[in-house]
Amino acid sequence: MMGDEEKVDGRLNGEQPTVERDGLPVRLLYVVIIWVMLSLAQTVLGVATIVQFVLMALNQGKPNERLADFGTDLGIWMAKAARYQTGASDVKPWPWTELD
Repeated sequence: MMGDEEKVDGRLNGEQPTVERDGLPVRLLYVVIIWVMLSLAQTVLGVATIVQFVLMALNQGKPNERLADFGTDLGIWMAKAARYQTGASDVKPWPWTELD
């Protein structure tokens, strides 16, 4: 059975769908849109961090599993967005591809 680290690594570096490379003007448009989405994601991550900390303080240090899983999913999305923005991948993140 795969551990959590292997699952995350597979979601980040696993098989990539074959996509056509966008021209530079189109890629620039996507980069700007994803930049705005990343800014929003950072705010959501900050709020989730504060909420998780409060929940852990109330639950004797035990994290909320659903919130922790959400944080993992958000982090993976942010990593995929960064890979597209920096040219490490031509695969756009969700909502242009499936959120795995």
